Formats: sequence, structure tokens, C-alpha cells
Amino acid sequence: MYRVLLVDDERIILEGISSIINWGELGTSLIGTARNGLEAYDFIMKEQPDIVICDIKMPGMNGLQLVEKMAAEKPSIKFIILSGFNEFNYAKQAMEYGVKHYLLKPCNENSIMDALNKVIDELKRDAKKEEFLLETKSRLNQVQPYVKKQLLKEFITSKFDSNRGIHFYEKLLRVNFEEEFIRLIIFRIEGDYHYEHMFVIENLGEDLFSESVLSTSIGEYVLFLVNEEEFNNLQEKIEQLREHFFDIYKMDMTVAISEVDCITQVRRLYLEALECLGHRFYLGEGSIITKNDIKHENRMNDYEYDGQSLCLFIKSGNIEKVESEISQFFAELTESRLTISLVRSYVMQIFLVMIQQSDSVSMQKYMDKMSVLVDMDTIQQMKHFFLSTAKEITQGHYERHKSNHSAVIHKMIDLVEENIGNPELSLKWVANKVYMNADYLGKLFKQETGQKFSSYVTQERIKKAIEQIQLMDDVKVFAIAEMIGFGDNPQYFSQVFKKFTGYSPSDYKKVN
Repeated sequence: MYRVLLVDDERIILEGISSIINWGELGTSLIGTARNGLEAYDFIMKEQPDIVICDIKMPGMNGLQLVEKMAAEKPSIKFIILSGFNEFNYAKQAMEYGVKHYLLKPCNENSIMDALNKVIDELKRDAKKEEFLLETKSRLNQVQPYVKKQLLKEFITSKFDSNRGIHFYEKLLRVNFEEEFIRLIIFRIEGDYHYEHMFVIENLGEDLFSESVLSTSIGEYVLFLVNEEEFNNLQEKIEQLREHFFDIYKMDMTVAISEVDCITQVRRLYLEALECLGHRFYLGEGSIITKNDIKHENRMNDYEYDGQSLCLFIKSGNIEKVESEISQFFAELTESRLTISLVRSYVMQIFLVMIQQSDSVSMQKYMDKMSVLVDMDTIQQMKHFFLSTAKEITQGHYERHKSNHSAVIHKMIDLVEENIGNPELSLKWVANKVYMNADYLGKLFKQETGQKFSSYVTQERIKKAIEQIQLMDDVKVFAIAEMIGFGDNPQYFSQVFKKFTGYSPSDYKKVN
């Protein structure tokens, strides 16, 4: 039975959620409620709940502060965050502390129960994973040659406090470690793995590499120490191992290779190989990663992207522009080589901005998917998921535009597109073209599109200006102003552009 704490400063919400949820049916029990973060903190430290359902805005200590403290002190506790529609941007802060589940107020019992079921599934998976890792470690120690594995583990964990231990193993294995120069290789299986998979990798590796190789497994990794003399054909042997393994299980592996050093420095080589493996996030699953692949990083810690142009393309229903914008966004993130946590934060921030372009019902559905996005292992996976969601939202806008615009509105839109560079383009000018009263036409346009005709024309001109800016190496404000209908008044164009985008044309080019 999973123990739940409910935290909210509104009594009606505490009583409402407490009463409408059938806690026992979910395999949970509501062990208490709290009116603010301070009460909740004291309760958690005393009662140790498994799950906390918590509001964001509360007196004393708010929900985000409570999440931050628990991430440091009780990281196993799972949080479900309650937030109002206007508090939605706070969600990305909670994400940094591992929160994956958010509910918009007001929320019904089905959405609460659904979130609880997801959290319970996570708790069960965590328990099974821990049980599996303990079982794997026990079985490995029983069936594999203990001495070599223990030696490698002791080297990596730096348990030797003198040369006596090294000399013991040198005598036992008849090898001079100080003269041995090696590389460390780490294999990481992609997908759900079992003990059998790791055991097969070790057996394949021991057959392919030299007889003096040491191997072991630590957590989800299989490790090999190989002699430096094998480096010339090392990658070929690694590819052979991966091919054999794939033929058997149809599963791929990511491989990290350290630099060369003596065997007594294997812990340093292990940490170096782990660093290489961390760049799997950028280089993708199934890569073979060495120090050369990561040494020329260009860390742009001042990288910024606010997603406004993406939102503009989404609301216009332009899927092609949305795809291009997202591809550019992820390309720049990949090139930046920011820390993985910072990349995740950027992606989640823009994802939050993007899904706010949908209606409130759809937005809850996309919020539920945020946990999937957070758990993705590579930037390529995140891009594919991000793009799929963006297309779905964009298509919705496109269908609404398509179904709501009458024939005359379509004609007006066509005239704008065809005459965007005409300084005379106005509601009166268009009304003459379609033989209708300008006042009536303006009201009809506002009714069907939700915006004034003049605002729409300005919006389209700014979109056209953005396209031209992206094509130019050197932004020519006068030429763009004339091209999109501002005539010989580039200063006015710059003012309008900045009002829409927050940047002058030249500055927009620099930051995009």
C-alpha cells in the first residue's frame, strides 16, 4: 500500500480530493493533509510518504521549494504538482528536480487517479530495477571468475591503499601491472536488458580480445581492459562483437573507449570512458565514442531561444515552417554541447511554450506526455517527439483556419499574400477588389479570424520580413521595408518589427 500526502492551502481542494478518490482501489492510503510547505515538510520527515500531491502556490514554503528540499533529502518520494492555468510556466522549475506529473486546476477524479497510477507504476519499476540489479550482482559474483572481476572492480573503485594489494594480484596472475598499458572499453546495451545479455557480451569479448583481458560488469555497463597493442584492430573487433550480439538479440550497444595509460590508472580511464559515454545523448545510440569525439566542444552557455517564431508558425498552421524551425532549434542545441541537464531544461521550456498554443483540454494531454520527454536518452529522440507534438498542434490550427474561413475571407487572404509588397494594401483597397463594403468586410474578417484586417496584414508582413532576414547575410532594412509594403519608411518598419518580435531586424538576425 503506497502512502500519500495531500498538500494545498485551499481547504475545499483538500476536502474535495480527499473525498472523491477511492484510495484503496488504487493500492494507496491517504495518510495526511497539509496546508502549506512547512507543514508538509514536517509531516514528510516524520511519516515518510511515498507520494505527495502538492499545490505550487502556498504560504510559508511553496510547492517548488518543498520539491527542491525533498530532491536533496528524500529523492525517492514522487511528486504530483497541482497548478493553475496562469502558473503553468512554474512547471519547468519543478522538472529540474525530477517532477514528471502535473495537473491543471480544476482537475477531476479521473485525471488525479490517472496521475497516481502512473506514479505507482514508476515506483514499482524502480523497485523491480533495484531488485534486478541486486540479483544480477549476486549471480555475476557466483558464476564468473571471481579474481579477475574483483581485481578490476577494486582498481576502478580505488580500494587499494598501498602497493601490497597490487603485488598480490601481480603474483597471482603473473603479470607486471606497472608495465601494462591498456585501454578501458565500456559497453552499454540499448533497451531493456537482462543478466543473460551482459553474460553473452562478456563471453564474446573474452573470445575476441587478448587472453590477458580483464572484464566485469558494474550496474548497466560491461567493462573490458584490453592491451594497447590491440588498438590497431580494436574498433574492428568491437564491431564484430556488436554484430554477433545483434544477430542473437536484435539489440544494439553504445561503446566508449578510453585513452591509453598503465593499468594502475584504470580508475581515471574509467571516469574518462564514462564521460565519453555521456555524449551518447548528442551522438546517438549505437555510437562508438572516444575522447576525440568530445574534445572539441563549443560550450555556448549564453545560448537563448524563446520559441516566439515557432509559436507564430504553429498558429498560422504552417507545418513546413514549423518543421524547419524545430530542426534548426535542435541543430543549434546539438552544436552548442551544453550540459545535458541544461539541454533538457531548454527543450522542456520551449515544449511548455509550444503546447500553450493548444486549447486547455489538449494541453492537459500534452502535459501528461512531459514525463516521456524528460526520460528520453538522446537528443534525437527528443527532437522526434517534439516534432510529432508540434505537427499535431499545428494541424489543429490549420484545420480551424481552413474550416472557419469563408470564400470571401480566403479571397482576402490570397490578395494579401499576392500584394504583400504593395504600400496601398488596406481594407478599403481589398474591399474594392471583392466589391464589398469595407466596414462590413472588416467585421466579417474579425469575426472569422479573430483579428483585425490591419493587424493580419502587419503580421503577414513581419513573417515575410523574418523569412527575408533569415536569407540575408547582411540585413538590409531599407530593402526589406520596401519589399513588404512599408515603402520608403524603414524606420517605421523597424519600430513595427520590434513591437512584434522584441528585436530590431539586425538584432533578430544575431539571435536567430
